Amino acid sequence: MTTSVARVQTLLQEHPLIDGHNDLPIAFYELCGYDLDAYDLSVSVPKLNTDLPRLRLGQVAAQFWSLWVPQDEHAVRRTFEQLDFVHRLVERFPESMVLAPTADDVEAAFKERRIASLMGMEGGHSIGESLGVLRVMRALGVRYMTLTHNNNVSWADSATDEPVLGGLNEFGEQVVAEMNRIGMLVDLSHVSADTMRHALRVTTAPVIFSHSSARAVCDVPRNVPDDVLTTLAGNDGVCMVTFVPYFVSQPFVDWVAEVREPAESRGLDPLKPADQKKLEAELGKPRPRATLEDVVAHVEHVREVAGIDHIGLGGDYDGCPQFPVGLPDVASYPSLFYALADRGWSDEELAKLAGGNILRVLRAADEVSGA
Repeated sequence: MTTSVARVQTLLQEHPLIDGHNDLPIAFYELCGYDLDAYDLSVSVPKLNTDLPRLRLGQVAAQFWSLWVPQDEHAVRRTFEQLDFVHRLVERFPESMVLAPTADDVEAAFKERRIASLMGMEGGHSIGESLGVLRVMRALGVRYMTLTHNNNVSWADSATDEPVLGGLNEFGEQVVAEMNRIGMLVDLSHVSADTMRHALRVTTAPVIFSHSSARAVCDVPRNVPDDVLTTLAGNDGVCMVTFVPYFVSQPFVDWVAEVREPAESRGLDPLKPADQKKLEAELGKPRPRATLEDVVAHVEHVREVAGIDHIGLGGDYDGCPQFPVGLPDVASYPSLFYALADRGWSDEELAKLAGGNILRVLRAADEVSGA
């Protein structure tokens, strides 16, 4: 392990670690209404998974900040407010952070030892069915859009809603084509398997999964089936493995299913940590803990099926109430790399996982768009 620690720390000094999905914007809104004076992110903020000291400890070189808002009539306005928050966050800490929408910008920031900040909209509802809004978001630096969140949009089916279209409709295909044209990455996390397959058929640029894991390892609709991972390799895209316990631990998923009915009868939510403790005590059914080893299993499965060139990381910190044992916050990324190094991953493989693959996809998207 000592050899792996030194090796990984050196590697992450030489190759940027890029995370595909962090929900700090909505977490900060819920904590203090985007008030950057209320909580100083240059010091430890225990109420969050993310702050600048822990990003440094985690050797995070670049972060895609998620712009997620509820799916209602205010979604477009609230997405602009989140975009404004990211801009103000970066402006607040110019010595530590910089907006970096392109691969070249990320690499320049890495040389300066500043954290490159990119943005991704989490849900097609954020454009209000308007290609014009989509174009403006891209002009303001948004680099990806997740086609849906937990509910369908009129033009695409979600993984966690009842299917209506069986994928995309004609306008959904237009959205994907316009994203290709303007250099915005198509993000297929959250969408149904049929939407994944449909988007992969019509896209002309590599796609991403900003925070999804492998369905063969943990059977939930939010994860990626093996046939899609195989198609993703042919598309030259990237699946950025997430750390969310409900997406990585099959025993935890099974426990949630087992206690859901008694939980609902008690007015409890089996995905909330406080309610989980009550359910454990009342039902005598201990909750299985997701672990770093569960995440390793997903990373290695995606590598096996899609290939080493098609894998990345999207932790989803500050977007979930709990994380696996061994991966509690953004300072934890090196621990995952230590584990993979101990399992025989080469420096070249680790560098691709860390950020090399997503940098390639960013460049490919710009090449397709002519940017």
